[in-house]
This record gives sequence, C-alpha cells and structure tokens, in this order.
Amino acid sequence: MMSRTFLISGASKGIGLALSTRLAAAGHHVVGLARNAPASFPGTFVAVDLGDDEATRAALDDIAQRFSLDGVVNNVGLVNPAALAEVTLPALDDVMRVNLHSALLATQAALPGMQARGWGRIVNISSLTVLGMPQRTAYAAAKAALVSFTRSWGLELAGSGITINAVAPGPTETELFRANNPPGSEGERRYLSGVPMGRFGKPDEIAATIAFLLSDDAAFMTGQTLHVDGGASLGRAAF
Repeated sequence: MMSRTFLISGASKGIGLALSTRLAAAGHHVVGLARNAPASFPGTFVAVDLGDDEATRAALDDIAQRFSLDGVVNNVGLVNPAALAEVTLPALDDVMRVNLHSALLATQAALPGMQARGWGRIVNISSLTVLGMPQRTAYAAAKAALVSFTRSWGLELAGSGITINAVAPGPTETELFRANNPPGSEGERRYLSGVPMGRFGKPDEIAATIAFLLSDDAAFMTGQTLHVDGGASLGRAAF
C-alpha cells in the first residue's frame, strides 16, 4: 500500500477526526485544519480560522510548501440556523465564506502538485439538507454549492488523474449533534422520524465512505455525490 498525504479541514472533531484516525491507521499522513486543536491528533495539525481568508491562504501556502498533498477533504462547516424571515446578509456571507472559500482555497493549494504527479483525490462534504430543510437557508445553499463544485471540477479535471466526489451525510452522532439533540429530546425524535433505518449514522461510517473515495479503488468515479444517510434521502420507510 502506498502511503499518501491528505489535507482535511474541520479535522478537530466529528467526521473529520474520525476520518483522520481511519486514514492514519491505514498508514497515511493526515494534515488537519480547524480553529482549535484537539487534545490529540493522529498527524500534523494546523490551527487556523477557516473563516479568515487571508489566514487560511497563508496556512495553506505553508502546508503546500511543506508537504506533497495527494488529496483534500473539504469537511469544515458552519450552519447558522435561522428562519427565512430572520436570515441576515452578514450571516449568509459567513456561512458561504467558511464552507465555500475554504474549499476553493484548499483545493487550489493542492492542485498544482496533484496535477504534476497525475494523481489526486478531492472529496467535498455536502449534506442531506441540500434536499430541503427548515431554517437552513444559508447552510443548505452552501452545501448545494459544494455539489456544484464537485460536478464542475470533475468535468474540468477528468483527464488529469484527479477525481472529485462529494459525500452528503444524514444525521450523524457527533458531539455537536448530541449536544443539540440529547437522547430522548424532541430534536432526536424529529430527526429519527426521517431516517428509514431508524438510527443515526456514526462518524466512522461516514469516514469509511470518504476513505473509499480517496483510494485507488475509486479511480473511475468522479463528479458524483453519495448520500450516506440511512435512507433519509429516499423518503420515509413503508411500515
């Protein structure tokens, strides 16, 4: 197995940390980005505010000089939930900046090296919310834009040896999700009612799909979005 180097944004917790741990266990080097470093990280961690374009660009320039990046996982996300009548332009801009600017900058930083080597993997983390969800005007729009990035970049780079795919998780049992939807809460009941499998995803289950898309085995797949959501994108189960 060839050891590769992957850059992961939003790597300090949840799906990002689960993916970092999985890739490191498989012998790969992980470079993680997030605002705050976790207590322990299975690779190189760079603390940066991904909502700050100049700080993000500077960190990525340094990383690209230090490491030969074989792939990028654009995982960081900012939600800012609000009812339609309460969405403000500054809040909308914040969500777009964190979700989209960082994805573009990270991919651009890794692109020259991947093109030179004729091999690369980009995975954009979208969301089930792209299919529609109340109070997610900004977040769903940003995550839908990542699906559009995936299709456009996939076409542009199809002959380069670089694949671009997206993963759209459903409700996943991360620390943040559980903090907002504790066991027995109305939030938990509401989310579970929309998942035909009747349970939440585990971060490592999402990470497993991402790891496949980063592998040699996924070489003939590009521009696609995989919904990893217990069937939630299909509709309600027939009972």
